[in-house]
Amino acid sequence: MENTGTLYIVATPIGNLEDITLRALRILREVDVILCEDTRTTARLLQKYDIHTKTMSYHAHSTKGKESAIIRMLRDGKNLALVSDAGTPCISDPGVLLVESVRRELPESPVVPIPGASALVSALCASGISASEFVFLGFLPHKKGRETLFKEIASSLRINVFYESTHRILKTLESLDKFAPESKVMIAREITKQFEEFVSGKPVELLEYFNTNKDKQRGEFVVIVAPR
Repeated sequence: MENTGTLYIVATPIGNLEDITLRALRILREVDVILCEDTRTTARLLQKYDIHTKTMSYHAHSTKGKESAIIRMLRDGKNLALVSDAGTPCISDPGVLLVESVRRELPESPVVPIPGASALVSALCASGISASEFVFLGFLPHKKGRETLFKEIASSLRINVFYESTHRILKTLESLDKFAPESKVMIAREITKQFEEFVSGKPVELLEYFNTNKDKQRGEFVVIVAPR
């Protein structure tokens, strides 16, 4: 068997830079190259912990040539770490495409997860909503299929969780008010960051809250919709 390298999937902080494991820091120091969604974002983390490992960009728009170069590095015995801008790679994240390629083209190369921060889990554990089972929807589609998805959320017997951006949070609440007006909704905003907050209520109540407090429309959101 070839002496191939290992691809580590390393979770990084979602906001607070202290939210990283000792194991993750050790791996980031020991690997040959860190594959970053944005090298500038990762550089801030590496600088804080005095890590000087070489970095290389890998993101949704990376070419097949870049992917092939990464496969060659693994084949040559190089150990690599894959990180996203924040949180756990490959969860609603383009890193999954690389892992899929490594599994297919270099099955003898170990793929090792290094667990850590996740906005999904952090939001659920602080929501107060019993989450023995739930449906994770990632980022909702911008246009095609969006209305159909809200109808499915409204009729679901399970908790639905998804990510939303600053630009669409109000439209999302309007859709929830249209299709699931009586549902309890929890919004987790800016988790682990300076302006972290959790607000809950019916969609119409949350619409009023965010329209009244326009400064709170900014940030990164996790939306949790409880079944009726």
